[in-house]
Amino acid sequence: MRYLRAAFALPAALLMMAEGAGPSSAQQSAVSERRVFVNRYCATCHNQKLNTAGLALDRADVDHPPADAAVWEKVVGKLRSNAMPPQGLPHPTPKDRDLFVSYLETSLDRAAAARPNPGRTVLHRLNRAEYANAIRDLLAVDIDATALLPPDDSGFGFDNIADVLSVSPMLTERYLSAARKISRIAVGDVTLRPASETYAVNKLLRQDDRLSEDLPFGSRGGLAVHYNFPVDGDYVVKIYFLRTYDGKIRGMNEPHDLEVRLDGDRIKQLKVGAPAVAQGAGPGRAGRPAQQEDGIEVKFSAKAGPGVLAVTFVKEAGMAEGMLRPKYPVTSYEYAGDVTILPGIGSIELRGPYDVRGAGNSPSRERIFVCHPASKAEEEKCATRILSAVARRAYRRPVINDDIRPLLSFYAEGYKKAGFDSGIEMALQRILVSPDFLFRIERDPATAVPGTPYRISDVELASRLSFFLWSSIPDDELLDAATRGQLRQPAVLTGEIKRMLADSRSRALITNFTGQWLYLRNIELAPVDTYAFPDFDDNLRQAFARELELFLDSQIRDDHSAADLLNADYTYVNERLAQHYGIAGIYGSHFRRVPLANDERKGLLGKGGILMVTSYADRTSPVKRGKFLLENILGAPPPPPPPNVPALKDNTAADKAHTVRERLEEHRANPACAGCHKIMDPLGFALENFDAVGRWRTVGEDKAPIDASGELIDGTRINGPATLRNALLAHREDFAATVTDKLLTYALGRGTEYYDGPAVRAIVHGAAQDDYRWSALILGIARSIPFQMRMPVR
Repeated sequence: MRYLRAAFALPAALLMMAEGAGPSSAQQSAVSERRVFVNRYCATCHNQKLNTAGLALDRADVDHPPADAAVWEKVVGKLRSNAMPPQGLPHPTPKDRDLFVSYLETSLDRAAAARPNPGRTVLHRLNRAEYANAIRDLLAVDIDATALLPPDDSGFGFDNIADVLSVSPMLTERYLSAARKISRIAVGDVTLRPASETYAVNKLLRQDDRLSEDLPFGSRGGLAVHYNFPVDGDYVVKIYFLRTYDGKIRGMNEPHDLEVRLDGDRIKQLKVGAPAVAQGAGPGRAGRPAQQEDGIEVKFSAKAGPGVLAVTFVKEAGMAEGMLRPKYPVTSYEYAGDVTILPGIGSIELRGPYDVRGAGNSPSRERIFVCHPASKAEEEKCATRILSAVARRAYRRPVINDDIRPLLSFYAEGYKKAGFDSGIEMALQRILVSPDFLFRIERDPATAVPGTPYRISDVELASRLSFFLWSSIPDDELLDAATRGQLRQPAVLTGEIKRMLADSRSRALITNFTGQWLYLRNIELAPVDTYAFPDFDDNLRQAFARELELFLDSQIRDDHSAADLLNADYTYVNERLAQHYGIAGIYGSHFRRVPLANDERKGLLGKGGILMVTSYADRTSPVKRGKFLLENILGAPPPPPPPNVPALKDNTAADKAHTVRERLEEHRANPACAGCHKIMDPLGFALENFDAVGRWRTVGEDKAPIDASGELIDGTRINGPATLRNALLAHREDFAATVTDKLLTYALGRGTEYYDGPAVRAIVHGAAQDDYRWSALILGIARSIPFQMRMPVR
């Protein structure tokens, strides 16, 4: 547990030593006291003989910390988090510890100001999310990047870390394939052959109410598909219903109305179920068994561009408002043999285009075709204008003739095949596989001196800023300011950051930054044992994710203090989630903001999604939850477990059942495990009143009453989530430092190193004047030395 940084006034002797002045006799005494501190509390284990954790402090120069900056930054981190000295060894008083740490920080920060080290990232490939966003902002085409590109590796908790974003021959082939597909969609290739895509509904999704904002009010079940129609033409949707384990279609013993809508407009309404009525749109005919009424096809026309195709049932009059409780456990939704329950959509297949009527006037064509040649003589001039505009945005910098010349060669090759549009399409393919598009390239200037940092250009700063806040390329306004050389001006930089945070594209901070920092991405795939939790379904899983998205978006967009993440007294729920949390008076599937009267639910610690991803499938895990808090809230990750550590023993039928606390106490008897578990376990036990799917309880899986008490490493007694939250909030600056470190890692695309410590402290101290608001932290990062400077190749 970190202690709040106390504003101790350092003795003059310590300050003079930090400034490099020669020591007087009084200063010699102070120097001796620092060495005594290290020898008494640190060097017993961390010496050249034992070399515990690879750290030897008996010979490290404590009187000149910048000389061993990497060593002393590590010491600062351990002492601030109270991770050292270990339990059972002598501890300094809080005042002595904070005085010593303040001395180290002052010395290190002054040295860093005199000789900054901003670090350096290697060649930085766009990750999959950045690629999709860049295509959206470059060509006005929304793509499913998961279908086009493989997942990215992660490092330091994020998948935008330059060191791990490698390039393989397989990935190169995928980029080439993606470029061909995207450019054809963007231009509107009228020679496209019909293709088919299938969209399935999760089998654990209960379809008894409106399921998303893309579906109409008064609907039930189904799904809405966001699809980019490549050209003007006809398309076919084929609808498949949910079946029982023996192949029968559910719920077809009664008639039901089925709707197909495009962008909210109804294009077909069908009557399905008994009595089977011939509709002319599928195999269902009068007298035919209702169970065979499947694979219904609906043909419709669509204009080129993005659209939302919705297939859903009309909610029958007389159905109870809100959710219907299932007749069967969720584990049997897919396999129930009772065909009389409500029908559902299993999947849809979308095919086309057929009877192509032209390229249309899609948003992508409007974005790309900034001119239209009136004659053949104007075509190359117009092509140059088009490709120059696209290349400038794609390469994130002004373009020159050497950039355009190869694009015109590809244009000429495509032109020979099928004319002007085909030429533009071929040139777009070349842009989309260019290293200038796929990589964030920063080049050392010719005047750079090895070992001496330099300020990156305004254009490079624009790219860093846009990929930080938007996970995408700069827009024209940001790039124009950079091209004019004005972006680095404080007023301009502040104005651009405020504008970018207000833009909807800043939601990338939620999906990509907090999505990885707080494990939101894990919610979709977190395993849940539905035998242990028979009421759990995909509706609740989706509600967990939506709650956190809305909550975090409101925190950042409304510019709260970062500390409010832990203490916010509101959340967002729909009826399904409200029932799970025990909040009365909430009906319907739409989410709304509600106050939290229950103190235990406040902030992140009471969110079901986080509680679920930090549990096992069938039970809670104080260790996983404690580790999550140490890594992501306290910023003090535990070391990896030693090899061959036995797993926690399971209860057996032959033995008396032991609680998780009892089994962990036995586990801690192993000296190799005790050190970390003494820190982690009390944090996790404080959340034991929440089960593995985030529901409040007073009795555990072992039927024993919940014991949520514990003692933190600093001696603070806690008992439950409310007291744990209060203990964390007592050290707001330390939580702000954790957020800043995570945010800086994400912004730079590399892990923070010892030489980034002074920058993190400067950002936190600057943001303290504004109560650690998100805008203050983000602006502090954008102004920081690591963000605005770079170390050249040595």
